Amino acid sequence: MNRLALVLLMALLASCGSIDRASPEGDNSGCAHVTGVSIEPGSGGYSIEATVLSADTGWEKYADAWEVRDPNGNVLGERVLTHPHVDEQPFTRGLSGVEISAGVAEVIVAAHDSVLGFCGDTFAVEVP
Repeated sequence: MNRLALVLLMALLASCGSIDRASPEGDNSGCAHVTGVSIEPGSGGYSIEATVLSADTGWEKYADAWEVRDPNGNVLGERVLTHPHVDEQPFTRGLSGVEISAGVAEVIVAAHDSVLGFCGDTFAVEVP
């Protein structure tokens, strides 16, 4: 093999192993992932804060919402995210007034990507 072919082959192999650092290590999906959730009871429902890690690139692709769901998949609340967070990763946002029935012991939070939809890691948390 000549020297030029060897250099090109090495460059090609090196590019195949790249990792998208905006996503969890090893995950190149570009999805929005929920990495943490806190929940507190209040007089007008629960207050929930979710931490989201996403491969935001700007207005063309960003985490644009997250949902709180009961174990059956019913949506209990939604936090709309009105702008990209390219330079703020991960980021945390809150939602208050979420009504959770007394029999629900756990909720699941899922993040939505403006291009890919709901495809990332969700986060389950016990209801206090």
